[in-house]
Amino acid sequence: VQLQASGGGTVQAGGSLRLSCTPSGRPFGSYGWFRQAPGKEREFVAAIRWSDGHPRYAESVKGRFAISRDRAQNTVYLQMNGLKPEDTAVYYCAADSRSWIIEALGRENSYEHWGQGTQVTVSS
Repeated sequence: VQLQASGGGTVQAGGSLRLSCTPSGRPFGSYGWFRQAPGKEREFVAAIRWSDGHPRYAESVKGRFAISRDRAQNTVYLQMNGLKPEDTAVYYCAADSRSWIIEALGRENSYEHWGQGTQVTVSS
């Protein structure tokens, strides 16, 4: 199983990027995005339950980021608007076969599969 994450890049503060996460096979039950900035612990960003599209967000990104899924493309997207320098990090896509309850979507140990990271850099 592979998760292909893409869409990272460098933008100015206030700009937008859209990250994509596509599994190599059938869709999973839950998907999450996490990020790790230099010298910091990896942290939860957003997650979605594939069956009903129910999202969960970290407080730091609420109102700026939106997670969605496209059944036809078998892809999960993370639309990031209003980017700030503090959003700079390597972003990781994660997936699990289970359709987690909302409270569990934000936990790293809820996810069995992880993709390679994609770098997001926001300049001030």
